[in-house]
Formats: sequence, structure tokens, C-alpha cells
Amino acid sequence: MTSLNHTGVSHTIFHLLGIPSLEDQHMWISIPFFIAYVIALLGNSLLICIILTTRSLHEPMYLFLCMLAGADVVLSTCTVPQALAIFWFHAREISLGRCITQLFFIHSTFISESGILLTMAFDRYIAICYPLRYTTILTRALIGKIGVTISLRSYGTISPIIFLLKRLTFCQNNIIPHTYCEHIGLAKYACNDIRVNIWYGFSILMLTVVLDVVLIYVSYVLILCAIFRIPSRDARHKALNTCGSHVCIIVLFYGPGIFTILTQRFGRHIPPHTHILLANICMLAPPMLNPIIYGIKTKQIQEQMVHVLFTKQKSLWFKK
Repeated sequence: MTSLNHTGVSHTIFHLLGIPSLEDQHMWISIPFFIAYVIALLGNSLLICIILTTRSLHEPMYLFLCMLAGADVVLSTCTVPQALAIFWFHAREISLGRCITQLFFIHSTFISESGILLTMAFDRYIAICYPLRYTTILTRALIGKIGVTISLRSYGTISPIIFLLKRLTFCQNNIIPHTYCEHIGLAKYACNDIRVNIWYGFSILMLTVVLDVVLIYVSYVLILCAIFRIPSRDARHKALNTCGSHVCIIVLFYGPGIFTILTQRFGRHIPPHTHILLANICMLAPPMLNPIIYGIKTKQIQEQMVHVLFTKQKSLWFKK
């Protein structure tokens, strides 16, 4: 595409390259993408269905997990179908409006997941430090208010980005070397001054995701202090085990993102396609593995999953 260097023309159509320099491998790369997406959809949908239909799982921890599974479905659906369309059908064109819509849902859902993980850390803190007051503190009304607050925070902080992008004139190159749109990745093609976009994006990152990480760290320091004060060894082991699934998901969610930021900052000699693959792993790995981790490490969910799958298989067998 011809690059336009005057502000009189603004691109309304952009072209996503997918994973540059690996175009001949797109068909092979699409296989793990597709498998991960199917696992994420089926696993999270099953998790949501089990939690909502099983009365014994209508506890705060499982309701927060249900919120996390819903966010995982949205996050993976915002990115993977677009990537598969590029890999399979060479559907690279995307309008400016659709690009902004996509990045809005990607960023807001990412912040929502971060907020849910913080809430789950708070849930574990109350369960271990104040077990007798657990049900009186985390009431259904409070859980509902927490869910609304998480949604308002994520959509409220990302909404101004729409207006910050709409004011720009995209008169530079309209070829995006990625599988999906993201804020600064789109803004850098504008001819305008984008310092407001950069500083706003940075401040949102610090006030949401980074703040969440700090608060999660503080909560787990308090949790560990409380656990090691428990005299019974079996009780300590049980308390640590209840936090195991959540810690795994925290590492899985924030780990790839931190690694991606470090490689972008210090890995200047790393090929661009490596950065893009890492960015896609950040969107693919948590939605795919979260239901598996909770299914393996949480006995109640494991029992319900086995019951649902076994009952379906049994009913199909009798129908035959």
C-alpha cells in the first residue's frame, strides 16, 4: 500500500499481516490457535454451566471463577477468530471502526480479568484470615456490586481511548504487522501528536493492572503470614492448597505479559514475529488453561465435570 504523508487523507481501511515473515507457515500456526480456542470455549462454557446449575457451587469463590471464565471467552473471541480468518482465508482487511471496537474489548476485558483476579485474592484473604465471617462479609449483594464495579472500571477507563483515536488522522502506512488491533499499535500510524495517547495508556496500565498486581502481592503476604501462624500442619496444608489454583492462574495471566514487556524493552534484536507470537500467547494461554487448572485442582468442580460428562455419555449409550 502507498504511504500517504499529508494530513488531507486519513486511512479508514487497515491491513493486518498476521505474523510477518512467517506467512508461509500461517496454515501450520493456525492449528494450535484453533485447538486452543476450541478448548477455551468448551472448557470455560462448561465451567460456567456447572457453576450456575450446581447450587453447592454458589459460593463467592466459584462465582468469581464464573466471572473469570466469562471474561476468558470474550478475550479469546476478540482475537482468535480474526487471526484464523487471516491464516485461512487471507481476510486481512479491517475497517478503522472495527479495529477500534476490537481493541476496546481486548483492553477492557484484560483489565476486567485483572480486577477479577484481585477480587479472588481478596476472597482467599477473607476465607483464610476471617473464616467465621466469610459468608457475612462476602454476601450475594456485595458480589454483585463487585462485578458491576469491575465492569465500570474496565469500560470506563478504556472508553476515552475511542475518542483519543477518533481525533487522529491516519495518513501514514495502513499495514499493521499483527493479528489484531491494539491501542498504541494503531495510534503510531497517525500523523498527529500521540503523546496524549501514550501517557493515557501508560497511566491506565499503572492505575489498573500494575496496582492490581501490587494489591494481589500484599494480600498474599498477609495470607501467608496468617497460614504460618496456624498451629496444625494439616490445616496449613489445606489453606495453602485452597490458594494453589488461584496462584497458578495469576502466574499464567501476568507472566506472559511481563515477559512480553521485557522482550519489547530489552530484546531489540528479537525478530518482530517473536513479539507477535508472545502477544498472542498472552491472549490464548490463560483462557485455555484456566478451566483445566481449576478442573484438576478443585475437587468440587472436578466431581461436577465428571458427573456431567459421565451422565451425558451414559444417556447417549442408552439411546443407542
